[in-house]
Amino acid sequence: MLFSLDSGVPVLPAQDFSGDIDTTVCFTGHRETSVIPYRNEPIYRSITLRTVQLMLCRYIDMAVESGYRSFISGLAVGTDLWAAKYILAKKRSDSSIRLIGVMPYLRHAERFAPQYRETLADVEKGADVLLTTNTEPDVIYGKKGSGENTSPDVYRERNYFMVDNASAVISYFNEGSFKSGTYQTLNYATRQGRTIRRFGLEDAYALIDECGPDIESIRRRLVFMENVFEMPY
Repeated sequence: MLFSLDSGVPVLPAQDFSGDIDTTVCFTGHRETSVIPYRNEPIYRSITLRTVQLMLCRYIDMAVESGYRSFISGLAVGTDLWAAKYILAKKRSDSSIRLIGVMPYLRHAERFAPQYRETLADVEKGADVLLTTNTEPDVIYGKKGSGENTSPDVYRERNYFMVDNASAVISYFNEGSFKSGTYQTLNYATRQGRTIRRFGLEDAYALIDECGPDIESIRRRLVFMENVFEMPY
């Protein structure tokens, strides 16, 4: 039996997992460092970040409204952990919602800042199941030839597993980020015919333009946003 190095929660090999793909969504998206403040002004840093997070939460709400019940998080800093925290909150009032955490390898959080490792441990403890796509205890990410325990494929394998086990993808993806893991994952999801619902900084900026830098106005506007899972694309 494997256990998480951060929470002590049992970790299962991903290949042993079986779920209802039709009612499952996975996430892919950028980290917090990708959030460039509105108008590139530092004073708008907080409102821009919160707008991105609220948009992610609204997309999750819309997925639930459309019948999705299982949500797969790759447990990365940024989009994955934001989504996972919100799903844990929703689980408190809806026992039909499931959170599935998938780590790329057991030591993946070693470079996380302390506050993110604390968040990760809380998410892992609240998840319905915790999986890893690489069960080797000493494996870390690295280029081929850089060490006997390194692998350049651990993140790609995690990302592809999530797409393979979901019918829809929610993504925070910024235009032009073509060298990111998020772009790679979205490309794979497209090839696999998955439903993709994406938003980016351009959408966050549009909301701030419409509502002003007022988080409550933005929150109210998002409540009335048309359900993107019920719109033809």
